[in-house]
Amino acid sequence: MSGSVYKIIELIGTSDISWDAAAKVAIERASKTLKDLRIAEVISQDVKLEDGKIVAYRTKLKVSFKFIDDY
Repeated sequence: MSGSVYKIIELIGTSDISWDAAAKVAIERASKTLKDLRIAEVISQDVKLEDGKIVAYRTKLKVSFKFIDDY
């Protein structure tokens, strides 16, 4: 019987442009050290404020990747 195993982690990306850009930052960084990323689910979005103005967008993601057998 064959099957696959996946791990889910949470990431928070930040950007001064948009929530989409913040998600992209998180995924691009994760892809540098994790192989076979599969699914990213947006959990929440918020903004950082300074003096009543938005200075950063934050996107929290659940990201799954497949365990790879190296033996």
